[in-house]
Amino acid sequence: MASFASTECFLPLHQSCLAPMHHQQNGTSAILHLNCKSKNSLSFSSSSSFSTQGTNLCNAIERKERSSFAQMAAVRHLMGSVTRTQGLRFAVVVARFNEIITKPLLEGALATFKNYSVPEEDIDVVWVPGSFEIGVVAERLGKSQKYHAILCIGAVIRGDTSHYDAVANSAASGVLSAGLNSGVPCIFGVLTCDDMEQALNRAGGKSGNKGSETALTAIEMASLFEHHLK
Repeated sequence: MASFASTECFLPLHQSCLAPMHHQQNGTSAILHLNCKSKNSLSFSSSSSFSTQGTNLCNAIERKERSSFAQMAAVRHLMGSVTRTQGLRFAVVVARFNEIITKPLLEGALATFKNYSVPEEDIDVVWVPGSFEIGVVAERLGKSQKYHAILCIGAVIRGDTSHYDAVANSAASGVLSAGLNSGVPCIFGVLTCDDMEQALNRAGGKSGNKGSETALTAIEMASLFEHHLK
């Protein structure tokens, strides 16, 4: 059993005296002694006792909190690195259609590989007729197990017919299927733009070079698979 020391305080009253009060709750008892100190003040003292169950509960909560913290500290965060490029090989599948766009995208990707210390001999470029053909070639390259990531570069510009939607959707699903079926990251770098101006802006213009961004993604994904997910 544990007990608290009595305390004493004064409260203003409108009565001259009060009788002692007894209160019982949840198996514990407390006695409140009320005494008149003066006409407008009240003095009271209290004493209470409780079982060690409260202390045990606090200890259990503390142990649970420590266990939760230990579990959080043990969580691993796996990330690819753009600086660990040694030994990584890449293939780039490029569509010839809209070459005025795809060629600058390719140049941006190759420049980024060079900046991140990927040797030229570790990069193969494969040209295909258009964006529709990218997926099947990317899957074949992935299944060859020669590459750690495949870049897929193309450009689809909206025209007057629904042909744009068919090609854009097929290119996206083809690249996705290539990665899933081969187990090798296939990075989607096909521009789908409403007009030529939008495409030029994203192929080295004011919106940057999406080919460069695709290469960075490929490096990170290749590093993640090679160093953490083998």
